[in-house]
Amino acid sequence: MKRPVIYLLILALSFTSCSLNTDTNDNQQSYKSLWHLRNVSGGVSGVNDDFELETIIWTFNEVDAILTVENNNTDDTKQDGLDTGTYSYSVIQEGSSTFLSVDGTEMGEVVVTQSSMVIDENETSGGPAADGFIYTFQRVLVAE
Repeated sequence: MKRPVIYLLILALSFTSCSLNTDTNDNQQSYKSLWHLRNVSGGVSGVNDDFELETIIWTFNEVDAILTVENNNTDDTKQDGLDTGTYSYSVIQEGSSTFLSVDGTEMGEVVVTQSSMVIDENETSGGPAADGFIYTFQRVLVAE
């Protein structure tokens, strides 16, 4: 039972802001995690679309369980996921795997590291799927 709790804690901390105490005077700098979509691959046609930083940014607000998407992609030929807007989200824990649901629709398995996040639509809490996309994000910390 401890493993799922640890995974949820790691995922929650990765999605949210953090504070780093940089000196002994109790001055704290707050940082916000911005997730920049860098690549989308897969699908029936086998897409492999790259994006520059600042093109598509996802921001997770853990307190309100709100995902804010800023999508500045103007190339309609590229698969870019969600449109600009705000979405509710939740995290589903199944065994050792974690899945992301946005507005009540499961997106797929999510794997978060210190600097990246991958959402794989081919892996769902209900089992493997086919022809889904794999979204790869890069984490950028921004001082608040």
